[in-house]
Amino acid sequence: MEIKEKMEELIKIIEKHNYNYYVLDNPTISDGEYDKLYYSLVDMEKESGIILPNSPTQRVGDKVMEGFNKKQHEVNLYSLNKVRDYQDLSQWVGEMKSQANDTDFFVEYKFDGLTIVVEYNNGIYVGATTRGNGFVGEDVSLQVKTIRSVPLTIPYKGRLIVRGEGMMTNKAFEKYNRTAEEKLKNPRNAVAGAVRNLDPRETAKRNLDFFCYDILLCDEDFDRQDKIHEFLSSQGFMTGDYFRLCKNAQEIAICIEEVDKVKGKLDVLIDGMVIKINDVISREKIGSTAKFPRWAMAYKFEAQEVTTMLSDVKWQVGRSGRVTPIAILEPVELAGATVSRATLNNIEDIRKKSVKIDSRVFVRRSNEVIPEIMGLAEEFENSKEIEMPNVCPSCGKPLVQKGPLLFCENHLECKEQVVDRISHFASRNAFNIEGLSEKTVEAFYDNLGVRKISDIFTLTKEDLLTLDKFKDKKAENIVGSIEKSKQVDFGRFLYSLGINEVGVKTARELAKVFLNYQNIKNASIDDIVSIRDIGEIMAQSIYNFFRDEYNLSEIESLFLQGVVINEMKVSLENNEFIAGKTFVITGTLSSPREEFEKIIDENGGKVTGSVSKKTDYLLVGENAGSKFEKAKSLDVKVLTEREFMAMIKK
Repeated sequence: MEIKEKMEELIKIIEKHNYNYYVLDNPTISDGEYDKLYYSLVDMEKESGIILPNSPTQRVGDKVMEGFNKKQHEVNLYSLNKVRDYQDLSQWVGEMKSQANDTDFFVEYKFDGLTIVVEYNNGIYVGATTRGNGFVGEDVSLQVKTIRSVPLTIPYKGRLIVRGEGMMTNKAFEKYNRTAEEKLKNPRNAVAGAVRNLDPRETAKRNLDFFCYDILLCDEDFDRQDKIHEFLSSQGFMTGDYFRLCKNAQEIAICIEEVDKVKGKLDVLIDGMVIKINDVISREKIGSTAKFPRWAMAYKFEAQEVTTMLSDVKWQVGRSGRVTPIAILEPVELAGATVSRATLNNIEDIRKKSVKIDSRVFVRRSNEVIPEIMGLAEEFENSKEIEMPNVCPSCGKPLVQKGPLLFCENHLECKEQVVDRISHFASRNAFNIEGLSEKTVEAFYDNLGVRKISDIFTLTKEDLLTLDKFKDKKAENIVGSIEKSKQVDFGRFLYSLGINEVGVKTARELAKVFLNYQNIKNASIDDIVSIRDIGEIMAQSIYNFFRDEYNLSEIESLFLQGVVINEMKVSLENNEFIAGKTFVITGTLSSPREEFEKIIDENGGKVTGSVSKKTDYLLVGENAGSKFEKAKSLDVKVLTEREFMAMIKK
């Protein structure tokens, strides 16, 4: 096949995926796989010198969906060119510096959402439009008006058109899916579906956000990107929490590496970084191609979503006895790791996502946890339904179904759940018993008759010496660590119990409110649900836990074995400095960050992950990064560790 024919065939494939993605809003391949197809065509065009008239590399966007009024953009919306490695990035930076009098560069997030254009006149919201094909978009004024982070009035009284990204945060996505009849696939698709919904009330249900990053039209002139950013912030727009000025490719690469390490912990999806020449006059001189501005570039991270074959499902028993399906996948590279397993929540989730054994599925990795199956990409003639088991895969006892969930109620003799329960109890954020790995707990189960968490406090050095590969020193260390763990903070104690839905932060919040074991044991559902960020489902789970006779008996056994809870106390002389205030912590401190979070929590403050106008203080250690810059731009009070400690001791 001649190269021209190959290009024509590849264009047909790319156009098919463009239609699925942009028009139908139903992609059948991942972004990373699409990029491979697109760049194959780019490479063919470079190699042959042939560019076909219908090549997707030569146009800005795709067709506008029917169902909305079409609106022509006053300023054309360009795409961004992309680089695939640091070598290409360095080459582009060199070209820009030679054309722009040694300019600096503005670096910010590349949001993975839906592009939205918002217009204001005389300080009043006029309306909003989707990107569409870059020339004509869809009028989504009523839908975007439901987004609370889109200001309806702004201080600036001239004419203003801004560009930004409609986003659904991970927190909003997870909250929506907890109660939704039809689960959303991922936050990016959730935004597109919400903004393109003809009923604005449905848009409002998804609690979207809008992150603004560019001015398309303004009566006022700006000569630098950092001034544009400052102006947008001053008008009340969300702009993200990362922006840096860099002088060269090396500094830009450092920024990219910095964000790449933490992107999974962000509350918003980003798929790369955007680099722009900071000087606006130089931009005008450098100009644009028919498709993208020459003065801006996107650096894309490795794909966070791919498709692969689901070859089998294994059912796994957790510490509560809940039996969860785990997808066995054809190994695939995802976010720098080889993925061969992913989570499927329950049989109802499996049915809603329509996934089957021997089908191709979407796999996404977020927040650096086990990847999750997002939905079906393609099924085949040999694809078959996933069957729900009748007996426990660990102990063989009959399973009990409660709604969509399966449970093994053989709590003391089901090895998998006993080992998981004790391993969780001994983990770093719980009793922090050093040396008690999952493998060691298995040895305790198999050889020492350990069945309950309280059993580990009965173990002696002599018991441990009977185990394979246990010598004096190792046995002494583990017994010593078990003894030392008996003094435990109340928050750690609550987390160690493995209550469904209760993570580290929730356990700490419960400890701060109830102060001691008797208080939480006797708490009503109303008492629990009144606590910040605790909903009815979690409150019911906590309430039920402390009404279960087995759980209460096990807790009493811990006390009989000498476990003592350090109750929460508000003891600082100057806790007014903290009470009711919002803190963000960044950089390397002299003690683990959890210790400072504990001080703030115990004294009525709140710790959040990102700096905003609502932040009262930023506590900084060494190597503070973008949060420090963000705090300075918003005039948030910055405290060193020494200043923080001095304030609480006043």
